[in-house]
Amino acid sequence: MNTEYPVTGIEQDVEILVDKWGVPHIYAATRMDAYVAQGFQAARDRLFQIDLWRRRGLGRLAEALGPAHIKQDRATRLFLYRGDMRAEWLSYSTDARDIVTAFVTGVNAFVDWAMADPGHRLPPEFLELDYRPARWEPEDVVRIRTHGLLYNAEQELARALTLRDLGEEAENLRSVREPKSTHPTPGPDLYEHLSDKVLDVYRLAFAPVDFGDGTAPAEETAPSGSNNWVVAPSRTATGRPILANDPHRAVTLPSLRYLTHLEAPGLSVIGAGEPNLPGVSIGHNRHVAYGLTIWAVDHEDLYVYELHPEDDERYLYNGAWEKFTTVTETSKVAGGEDVVHELVFTRHGPVLGVDKQNRRAVALRAVWLEPGMAPYLASLEFQDAANATDFRRALRRWGAPGVNMIFATTEGDIGWQASALVPLRPGWDGSTPVPGDGSHEWDGFAHVEQLPNTLNPESGWFSSSNENNLPEDFDNDALTTTTDWYSSARHERLAQWFDSGEPIDIESSLRMQTNAENLHGRHLLDMLAGIRPQQHAEEWAGLQTWDGTEDVDSRAALVYQVWQRRHLRPWLVDNALERLGLDKTAAHRLLRDDTLFSDIRPDLRMLELFDAPADHALLTTGVEQTLGTALAEITELLGPDESRWKWGELHRTKLVHAVLGTAQDVPEEWGQLPSVPRAGSGDVVGLSGYDATFNAVMGSSFRLAMDVGEWDSSRVINSPGQSGDPRSEHYADLFGMWATDETFPLLYSREAIEQAVGRRIVLRAGGKP
Repeated sequence: MNTEYPVTGIEQDVEILVDKWGVPHIYAATRMDAYVAQGFQAARDRLFQIDLWRRRGLGRLAEALGPAHIKQDRATRLFLYRGDMRAEWLSYSTDARDIVTAFVTGVNAFVDWAMADPGHRLPPEFLELDYRPARWEPEDVVRIRTHGLLYNAEQELARALTLRDLGEEAENLRSVREPKSTHPTPGPDLYEHLSDKVLDVYRLAFAPVDFGDGTAPAEETAPSGSNNWVVAPSRTATGRPILANDPHRAVTLPSLRYLTHLEAPGLSVIGAGEPNLPGVSIGHNRHVAYGLTIWAVDHEDLYVYELHPEDDERYLYNGAWEKFTTVTETSKVAGGEDVVHELVFTRHGPVLGVDKQNRRAVALRAVWLEPGMAPYLASLEFQDAANATDFRRALRRWGAPGVNMIFATTEGDIGWQASALVPLRPGWDGSTPVPGDGSHEWDGFAHVEQLPNTLNPESGWFSSSNENNLPEDFDNDALTTTTDWYSSARHERLAQWFDSGEPIDIESSLRMQTNAENLHGRHLLDMLAGIRPQQHAEEWAGLQTWDGTEDVDSRAALVYQVWQRRHLRPWLVDNALERLGLDKTAAHRLLRDDTLFSDIRPDLRMLELFDAPADHALLTTGVEQTLGTALAEITELLGPDESRWKWGELHRTKLVHAVLGTAQDVPEEWGQLPSVPRAGSGDVVGLSGYDATFNAVMGSSFRLAMDVGEWDSSRVINSPGQSGDPRSEHYADLFGMWATDETFPLLYSREAIEQAVGRRIVLRAGGKP
């Protein structure tokens, strides 16, 4: 099938070969033409998604969607980049502004084409909501900062409230901090008037758009996690490096990520990025493959200020009363009168709340509000790297999010570089809120060379799964990166695999990306191996002989997950609090039951409290009680027919479109996809975290494995499909493959691509829509 589009903004015609899996391979005469084409094709596939992201990120939802979104608009505007634009552009790469300008030129070209006949050309969401897409400015791309995974205001506040109300012992149960910090913590008086609501405006700024009909995408309120690994030629079956990456984020319709391939003089790169950004952040060029996971660096600090006794507009700083900075912005509101947003800032950053009664204010200082911190855009700098030295040098510009960047070259080098803009906090560690009086200031930022890294490790492999991977000789007190790491369960399973000596290849990497062995769940059961309950003894015996693999057909996985998450955990919390002499009503500060990510480390910590002989009877009673209530809940959920008692009967993924899921007069398949069973949970390599209804909404909708240098052998999946337009054949064509853990080839050579072309598109230079 051949299609032509007239496009202003390109110097010469551009050819786009869309393969049968929906991946666009863009061939252009100049680099900038390639980026114009990338923007055009991204809009062609994802216009509603990226237009909504832009509106949400800029705080301009209400002008299209009405008064219900005014509060979120104000919240988001608080966290826009408002600094010097020259410094901003130069922080990414010398030609970043040119590239972004080319990209938005392409987006706007498609918008113009669609608006020439909106009734037929616009995606149906615009018609359903009765608004039209906006044209973009280059600055829109870099001013938005609330689309990334950023840390750790939530952890700071939770730690402060727990320390204030429950004490150090409770905090040690609630949060596994690694390594322990030796820096002093501000006195509890600073936290006296804090509440969980102080971050409400922050949470709203990062929240997805809620259309009020119950179909809003899952919020990433908990760690999402990711895996990556890189293996040296000496350890692979091919004699070439292997690099694999499977980021874990909310599983959505359409997908978070978008695959693309750019070919032009001086530019040859393929892989995944986010559809609202130019370039490729996970993938390869001719010489280097690269991938990333989140490195949960502390990018945020909460500051607590003393307000002037009589003037609400001044706060104490360095012994003097300093005036808040106030910015007012007027915004149109669909179906209503214009609204004026009043945005208040301290010298440190946006004000989250003012407590006039207690004369306190709280603001956020965030690294990601510094120049060069638009999430993932710094990938433009390393796309041209020819070797390991070039690639590592390019990471000097990386800012946000904090990532474990791994790489492998066709020369055989492999490596890892922790990459982030890390503030220097002399004498403090950023783990709790601090006074805003000038006593806790940053003293510049670390150079990337000061952060952990390795080149060609002796082991022949490197892997990261968001665990604490600071080297033993790294001084985290001198340069505090973070103390809030994700579970080590996934990394432990990967280390077992690598240490087995088994040669690694593409196929074994793909299998491991979906591995469902729950090591920490098995460890919890081993800690209770001495328990011999009289009630439900047969079910308990089944758990004790279970190997920990959470397959969709596993009864033991079903029983374990419902029992541990919904019944054992609350019992442990209540009894641990009682043992520590603490108030049970504060249990929610120890463990958040609504988290989408199942981290059982606190459960393991609490179990360690019950290690005396006298505790045996108590644990036996606890197992009997909680296992009984878990089995009763399973009966309610799946019915009394125990042939249905399988993990995949309960743990499933059902994707619903945020707008079309409840729309009338549209095909059903536009609004939701069939429910499919999912293996695993939040503690396995093939992470599949679930919500309160057991909908598996967190995991790797995108996975990639590369045989470095043998590029056409790369395998990938991007579920549910490359397109976000429900009229497209690529809207959900990959969902079935994803559901059965299949992949397709990410073709790179022109010869291989020509054998798999599904559509040929030509962008004609100089035409009108």
